[in-house]
Amino acid sequence: MKNTLKANLIGKLSDELIELVPSSFDILGSKGDAVAIIEIPEELESYETIIAEALMHVHKNVKSVLAKSSERYGELRLRDYRLINGDPNTEIIHKESGCRFKLDPRVTYFSARESSERERICEQITDPEDVLVMFSGIGPFPICIAKHNPGTTCTAIELNEDAHRYCLENIKLNKLQDRVTALQGDVREVCPTLGKQFDRVLTPLPKGAHLFLDITVPMVKSGGVLHFYHWAPDDDPYSDAVKLVEEAASEYDRTCEFLGGVRVAKYSPGVSKIRVDLRID
Repeated sequence: MKNTLKANLIGKLSDELIELVPSSFDILGSKGDAVAIIEIPEELESYETIIAEALMHVHKNVKSVLAKSSERYGELRLRDYRLINGDPNTEIIHKESGCRFKLDPRVTYFSARESSERERICEQITDPEDVLVMFSGIGPFPICIAKHNPGTTCTAIELNEDAHRYCLENIKLNKLQDRVTALQGDVREVCPTLGKQFDRVLTPLPKGAHLFLDITVPMVKSGGVLHFYHWAPDDDPYSDAVKLVEEAASEYDRTCEFLGGVRVAKYSPGVSKIRVDLRID
């Protein structure tokens, strides 16, 4: 058997309990400085330290193991974690697509699994653009976009003060102070103060982004592109998202051209996080 987490639990847990151990988990960070995030079933909570020790044995770069202890909640979409083994300092630097991101998963949201999605957005930009990223978190979208598209400028808006602080640090880490601007606050309050529209607007907040379309649509230049994220059923992933944007655009006497859609990540059985791309005229 391969040197996997389950293989390292043989002899420590019964076969029945090993079957309950998650086969997948997230690892954020780099060599020697990583944090693993795992979901521990209720039946295994009394064995979670053993599981964490086995995980750290398999992945030598993991310094801390966190267990999910809540669903995402509140306006900031955070989740509670409990430290089940390792260093209580869970701040790390995660490397992705030639960029470096400093963060602490306990105080801000970041998904390493969506690195491919960020690369897909970067690839859509062929000429220098002015880009707005709403709900920008620690800055993965604006920093990746600016890093891989010379001449492109990005404005990032984030409500979470901890995430905004990390975004400012990450802009410096990636030497993008001249092309990425980070603003802290509610997009409803910040966007009207910007005094301009953008070639491209992203709303990477799948749960609830539709509630901000009245402020999002006016930020897109005529002929510009909106990347709108949403939860959707797998059997009809894009219809509802397109309809929501079209209805919001119609309030401003603007029209939409559907350019395509992508399933970004699985959320639950039959439901995925999706992105639709629309040209706003």
